[in-house]
Amino acid sequence: MQNQRVLSGMRSTGKLHLGHYHGVLKNWLALQHEYECFFFIADWHALTTEYENPKKIQESCTEMAIDWLAVGINPKDARIFVQSQVPEHAELHLLLSMITPLSWLERVPTYKDQQEKLREKDLATYGFLGYPLLQSADILIYKAGHVPVGEDQVCHVELTREVARRFNHLYGREPDFKERAEQAASKMGKKTSKLYHKLRKGYQEQGDTEALAAAQALLADQQNVTLADRERLMGYLEGGSKIILPEPQALLTKASKMPGLDGQKMSKSYGNTISLRDDIDSVAKKVRTMPTDTKRVRRNDPGNPEDCPVWQLHEVYSSEETKAWADQGCRSAGIGCVDCKGPIIEAVQAELAPIQERAKMFEEQPDLVRNILNEGAEAARDEARKTLIEVRQAMGLYR
Repeated sequence: MQNQRVLSGMRSTGKLHLGHYHGVLKNWLALQHEYECFFFIADWHALTTEYENPKKIQESCTEMAIDWLAVGINPKDARIFVQSQVPEHAELHLLLSMITPLSWLERVPTYKDQQEKLREKDLATYGFLGYPLLQSADILIYKAGHVPVGEDQVCHVELTREVARRFNHLYGREPDFKERAEQAASKMGKKTSKLYHKLRKGYQEQGDTEALAAAQALLADQQNVTLADRERLMGYLEGGSKIILPEPQALLTKASKMPGLDGQKMSKSYGNTISLRDDIDSVAKKVRTMPTDTKRVRRNDPGNPEDCPVWQLHEVYSSEETKAWADQGCRSAGIGCVDCKGPIIEAVQAELAPIQERAKMFEEQPDLVRNILNEGAEAARDEARKTLIEVRQAMGLYR
């Protein structure tokens, strides 16, 4: 089950825009039908940079939940919840902080990058330094097998893998581990046990990663062994310790091709966004006032689509026929910039119309939204508690 589980979240910093939709939410819509998904609103993470404005964070949680539901994230297919409603995240973060070297956190690339980008904020806090470890706790508390991330976030998954590996090395060493693992293997049946040992030997003696993957898949299908025995057998494949916290894999997502209104990446910090709930008049106004090719000063001056931010939106929204029309019309001065923007306005409005209709329904039913988040949090806590019990036992904490 662990390999079929996905964990992802978003910081609660306000209403979402088309960049979020094309860069993250469309991917979630597909994943919720393929995996067991946990999607959470990261209000604790938001506090690491917005601790001086907590009211904004609270309001943003509801707004974000409405946007998720409006685009089609289905609470029947995915667990949707607010991070702080599952305190097990925080306890695991605390416990992992006991074993994580300080240097591991200081070397995370985004740590210094964010400090540079957010110079106006005082980020010399323990919470900001430790937020990558909180991300690790978010993932490990559910034993997620996959974490959908862009290339710039792979380093966070790698840190999580290192933390899990260190934890298992420190606390997964049972005095009679080998004997327990062999007993667990025998419970799978003679034929399956023989195949397991063959695959284990292939990996340990020859470094055959395909054998390791096959053995892991074999264990995932076993119904007649307990969860504890399965974890022992997983650990036995690679060495001499029980795997309490499995190492997740990064599930690389395509970089978002959604440009902002100025041609840069769409971002609230650049003020170049179209919100998922912008009304049709606002959408039209924003697109109509977009900058175009600076060399095209007059209507009859030919332009170059490659130098125009509007063309980037055509790449996202327009058919090949429409793009050919815009390209030829721009280069020949056959159409004006206002004409070129028309199909974009229509396409964005058409994309947002059903989203906004559903958003309005949820806005009018705040109790429904709260219930969805509460039910999601309770379901998430059920899974998180299981992991925390194992972690506390492994670390010898009082029961």
